[in-house]
Amino acid sequence: MKARPLISLFSGYALLLVTSVSAQHNHMEMPMKKDSVKHEMHDHQKIDKHDMGNMNRTDSMGGMKMQMNHSFSLSLPMNRNGSGTSWQPDATPMYAYMKHSDKWNYMLHGSLYLRYTRQNLNHITRKGFGDKVSLPNYVMGMAQRKVGENGLLTIRSMVSLDRIFDGGSGYPLLFQSGETWKGNALVDRQHPHDLISELAVAYTQRINQKMDITIYAGYPGEPALGPTAFMHRMSAFNNPDAALGHHWQDATHITFGVVTAGLRYGKFKLEASTFTGREPNENRFNFDKPRFDSYSYRLLFNPSANWAFQASHGYIKSPEANHPEENVKRTTVSAQHSMVLGSKNRWISSSLVYGLNDSGENHKESSVLAESNLQLDKWSVYGRYEWVQKSQEELDVVPADKMFNHKYPISSFTLGINRQIFSFSNTLVQAGIQGSVYHIDKDLKSFYGKMPLSGQIYLRLTPGLMRM
Repeated sequence: MKARPLISLFSGYALLLVTSVSAQHNHMEMPMKKDSVKHEMHDHQKIDKHDMGNMNRTDSMGGMKMQMNHSFSLSLPMNRNGSGTSWQPDATPMYAYMKHSDKWNYMLHGSLYLRYTRQNLNHITRKGFGDKVSLPNYVMGMAQRKVGENGLLTIRSMVSLDRIFDGGSGYPLLFQSGETWKGNALVDRQHPHDLISELAVAYTQRINQKMDITIYAGYPGEPALGPTAFMHRMSAFNNPDAALGHHWQDATHITFGVVTAGLRYGKFKLEASTFTGREPNENRFNFDKPRFDSYSYRLLFNPSANWAFQASHGYIKSPEANHPEENVKRTTVSAQHSMVLGSKNRWISSSLVYGLNDSGENHKESSVLAESNLQLDKWSVYGRYEWVQKSQEELDVVPADKMFNHKYPISSFTLGINRQIFSFSNTLVQAGIQGSVYHIDKDLKSFYGKMPLSGQIYLRLTPGLMRM
């Protein structure tokens, strides 16, 4: 397929999001006024050496020097931005477009895949077999400005056209589960994201260089629960697929109604949220009813420029429409690491995530994820390992000799490689291939076959790396 239709689609898509985030100013090419913000001294000096954490940056669109802060702090670098109010390591690279006016700063990033995927390809007559040309995609925009000397206003939005291109049942993904289509639970498929996946506003008041207070509200938005969502983690930068443990770890990244309060002191941040527990409904174009019936809290800790840790717990009321009587207590712990390997586009980013869903009695299921992305300029090698416990109901299997709530351990290993084909206007066009192999319980082999395999090839469009 020629690149021109993809480029046109991505450009129009980006324009749609920027318009939804904020009104454009007439002086977009004027450099931003410099702030006298200082970085947290010792740790951030390390990242400055590697050209990734310095607050003075070059506008990837116009080549101008600029200064842009973290979404929720005047004292932190923008590299720490994750999904919602989560943190990533300060050494995390950023792939985005940026614009600046005399008062406002704008950032836009996203990803668009055109790919062919084939699941359980070595067992075409067994459960989970499926193939499809699909188009996983999202675009995320941010606008921010200072309010006085110590205030920061941030507006964020995320748009996805998954529902239009991949349909209501999403795309095939072996052993994936969660949400519904036409009243039936989705199994061996990844659900599409909502058209408006985030529409949020936040205000941060800086008390001093070490302390600030943030209020974040989203409809939809993301509560303080779990690590940075899979589609925004740099350890999964080149992987088109959702994690199999998504609904154990970071599925609340689209929540219709959330308010989060956060207090940062030095390297720590404590957050608490109230939000809507129900997962998005099947209509991906509307705004679901806000309920504010659930809560969560999270502790974030970045000990150095290369590390980001979080631990969180949440009570989620009636998340699934098919089981309105069932509530979930979710606990997550994660560690993220990023390191620059040179002055060019060379870096490695890794994540380790644990998630537990506790629905009471004997219904406790755990998940573990380990993933990494090694970027060597135009080449990338990446991988993901997962171990997830899923019940008979989650997988829609009923072995005759097992209890209904029996749990099956599933292990999957994914390895992929891609290469940049060409670039233009700080936009990258990549081609990639990846494969997955699964180790499953013997009772599942009669449904899925022995050692299921999946694979895919893709073209990808994404903004280029922002450089100093």
